[in-house]
Amino acid sequence: MRSLTIDDAGPLLSVQDAGRPGWAHLGVPRAGALDRPAADLANRLVGNSAATAVLETTLGGATLTVSGAAVLAVTGAEASVRVDGRPVAFAAPFAVPAGASVSVGRAVRGVRSYVAVAGGVAPEEVLGSRSTDTLAQVGPGLLHDGDVVPLGDPVGRPAASDLGEARGFGRPAVLGLHLGPRDDWFADALATLTSSTYTVTGEANRVGLRLEGPRLARAREGELSSEGIVLGAVQVPPSGQPLVFLHDHPTTGGYPVVGVVDPADLWQCAQLRPGEQVRFSRR
Repeated sequence: MRSLTIDDAGPLLSVQDAGRPGWAHLGVPRAGALDRPAADLANRLVGNSAATAVLETTLGGATLTVSGAAVLAVTGAEASVRVDGRPVAFAAPFAVPAGASVSVGRAVRGVRSYVAVAGGVAPEEVLGSRSTDTLAQVGPGLLHDGDVVPLGDPVGRPAASDLGEARGFGRPAVLGLHLGPRDDWFADALATLTSSTYTVTGEANRVGLRLEGPRLARAREGELSSEGIVLGAVQVPPSGQPLVFLHDHPTTGGYPVVGVVDPADLWQCAQLRPGEQVRFSRR
């Protein structure tokens, strides 16, 4: 069986695919690639379906060795990519001979890069997905130096070219916001939320993006009973500082949710670094 060996896992390397939606009633988050458009592009470049599992790096990149000849592609956060020390193109398919070392460098812009291999990375599925879930600890664990990951068999032909949708890394990032279900808890503070700039804190991770900026004052007293949380929910704890929940979010929460980030904008949350800025635009 073909495989790849993790020589240097970097700060946070995981397996991600389209996730495991539909299990929230059992307390299992969806997980999956935080920057789904980038993961989808990487898969298209090597001839995989969109549901195929890829590797998700975080800031520091990773180095791996393939046991057999393969075709790979790297997308998402911009980084240098090398095969046995030789530079290869970013966001384009490239051939790797058996036993070659592939290195993805430190992210130049953004946070998370995606490494797709023709045939996909193929650890055992759990609840229909190969995704690593950092909150509920469902699926394969985070990857470490020396781990060996099995690969699937290629099923499609690598793409000649595919630029994906044009997108930029402009700052501040602008996130479209659909209000509700608890926007009535904030009233006048809604104007503050949609007219202010917030800064990403160092507590940002796959669970959520914690922000810091003008405080959102509640318009009513009391507390909520726990209720369901969805991907992209913007929750406001007693501190008044908003938190955007991402793919490894808890399935319930007791603080009011003022709105939900538009799905088309969620990829930006995957690529925001601590210290970078965010604005919300009402949709």
